[in-house]
Amino acid sequence: MLEVPGRAARAASFSKIDFSGCDTVIAAVSGGGDSLALLFLLKEHLARHAPGVGLLAVTVDHGIRPEAAAEAQAVAALCRDVGVRHRTMRWEEAKPATGLQQAAREARYALLAEAAEEAGAGLILSGHTLDDRLETFAMRRRRGDGRGLAGIAPATLYDGRLWIARPLLDVRREDLRCYLRARDIAWHEDPSNKDLKYERVRVRSGFAENPGADERYLGEMRQAAAERIRIGADAAALIRRHARKVSPGLYRLDPEFTAREKREAAAYALRILLAVVGGRPQLPDAPRTAALLDGLSAPNARATLSRSVIEARQDGFYLRRESRGLPVCGVAKVGEIWDGRYRIGTGMPEGFEIASFGKEAAEARAAPDECHRPALYRAAFSAEPALLRGGECLGHAPATPVAGPWARLLPSFDLAAAVAVTELIGGAPFPPLPVALEPAR
Repeated sequence: MLEVPGRAARAASFSKIDFSGCDTVIAAVSGGGDSLALLFLLKEHLARHAPGVGLLAVTVDHGIRPEAAAEAQAVAALCRDVGVRHRTMRWEEAKPATGLQQAAREARYALLAEAAEEAGAGLILSGHTLDDRLETFAMRRRRGDGRGLAGIAPATLYDGRLWIARPLLDVRREDLRCYLRARDIAWHEDPSNKDLKYERVRVRSGFAENPGADERYLGEMRQAAAERIRIGADAAALIRRHARKVSPGLYRLDPEFTAREKREAAAYALRILLAVVGGRPQLPDAPRTAALLDGLSAPNARATLSRSVIEARQDGFYLRRESRGLPVCGVAKVGEIWDGRYRIGTGMPEGFEIASFGKEAAEARAAPDECHRPALYRAAFSAEPALLRGGECLGHAPATPVAGPWARLLPSFDLAAAVAVTELIGGAPFPPLPVALEPAR
């Protein structure tokens, strides 16, 4: 009778997570079946294998559904009954008229991170399941989403500082519910899970009608994840070998970067570099980047893509932020990401402003003696963040470079490439990955 519920415990990958550096871990618990199963499976695992690690359940009340507050109270009561600390975090900000689901997702991450920081927790665990992976893959497959076909990553780094791990990616949703039923634990069902106006619900219904699709999709997803990791590692090696930071905002690629035998990795690495230098949250289009790469063989080639300018010279290819579309002068808060390229640091004086240095300040600045391309140096410098007070420029703003596509969310699939490009730009190092690098199976 307990054999079916036991599947959930056996399939959960808690043993792949390194809890040794954690005083406290957070379980994101909504009160639904997946998250409640996560809570109890995690509680059992910690009791057996890491008894010194504290557990805090956090429920996020988005303030969207009237019943959400009561559901959070029910989770709090359950946690109190079983001796688990609990906290409810509420999204108090005004809700947007459009893009509500995306805004709610971002708010959930921010509130979980806030709870983790205040609790001294070094890790958040969420209850995404194998069904979630398959549904995500199916939705992306319909759109032909190349890199996205890897599905849900085993872990994601939030804001460059906090890992969110997903130990239930191999567990079926129904096995989790069997586990809860065997322990007489009740859960609530979100009514939106049955609302066909949502794409995920429609995809879920499609799986029910085509039971053979999940095995086929799982194989494709594993292959896509392995390919994403492989090409990311190849791109990371190219970046380390052939990319150099010449001066703030200016980067050079060796001529060997475009070698024909490394074309696939070079195209992917160039997509990463263009997005990072331009401060874009998404990688540029693959076909356009491939065409740009082919065009770099022309003498004095010059192109702009993803707000980045790349210029061919005899000693290589130079990248910098283009001068258009830079942020207007304004007050910046600590932790804010400026122009998709810099995170404002704690040394930012209150009430001061940030703007790009601009052409005039750049022209007045002498290039360092070791810089052999003073015109490119000044063009790159003009787009760097300057600290201002009352219109007076006080020098560089206190800020740390970030890799734009992964500044907020870094899937573990992309860790190798993100680490390489972050080292290149002089960004802050990432905390160690708490789970195995390979995708969940």
